[in-house]
Amino acid sequence: MDELRYLRGYGERVMDQVRSLIDSGRLAEMLRDRYSAGHEVRDDKALFEYVVDIKERYMRKAEPLNKVIYDNKLHVVKHALGTHTAISRVHGGRLKAAREIRIATLFRDAPAEFLEMIAVHELAHIKHREHDKSFYQLCTHMSADYHQLEFDLRLYLTQLEIQAKSSKDAT
Repeated sequence: MDELRYLRGYGERVMDQVRSLIDSGRLAEMLRDRYSAGHEVRDDKALFEYVVDIKERYMRKAEPLNKVIYDNKLHVVKHALGTHTAISRVHGGRLKAAREIRIATLFRDAPAEFLEMIAVHELAHIKHREHDKSFYQLCTHMSADYHQLEFDLRLYLTQLEIQAKSSKDAT
């Protein structure tokens, strides 16, 4: 298993620091200390309201969202942590787009900051399809510490994978 697959692309110095946290067993503790609070966004209705609230605060002029749901079919790495789609349909001679955001179910139990980060990420895709400079500027406009949250989410996913592997090894 490539235990640092979520951190590919980061420099060797960062990778060494993460390996040190893992080897010393302090990664989970560090994440717990930094992100202890959960959230109350438990169902699809609450998630829709949560994401629309962020959208209204920062992207009032963007197209409205039709659906925001937790999706248990989204798989980390294979697919994504969240998706955004604009499904076009013909309605009486007019083309109408239904905008949907799907967020991986694992965020139901993740710290509140990680849910906010993925919501911001998917909302930014409404305006910017690519992960370019404009995309990340919008992300940091909506969440000032977006880059740190994205990195810490990668650490969180790494820790979840380590815990799953150790649980599997214990049985």
